[in-house]
Amino acid sequence: MLDKSITRHVKVNIPQGLHARPAHTLVMLANSFDSEIHVIRNGESVDGKSILAILSLGAEKGTDLTIKAIGADSVKALDALEALFFDDFGEVGEEEQKTE
Repeated sequence: MLDKSITRHVKVNIPQGLHARPAHTLVMLANSFDSEIHVIRNGESVDGKSILAILSLGAEKGTDLTIKAIGADSVKALDALEALFFDDFGEVGEEEQKTE
């Protein structure tokens, strides 16, 4: 079976951007899949399984990213990673709780 290569577009909506904690969460999730994971910003592609690479993107709130997965479990990987962004890494709820 040929490995699938697919991409998804996501937006960073976390108030502080893709800082160390969410970058760590992203990398840990990416490493749970066999597929190669790449995160792309403005044409710059980095290894989605490396926290230093993710942090080097400097993805602030509002940044558009493309996530690319290559491998047999690429669909599952991107479904999970996309959900992480959609849920704002669980940080928006924490931020709201602090202000109440």
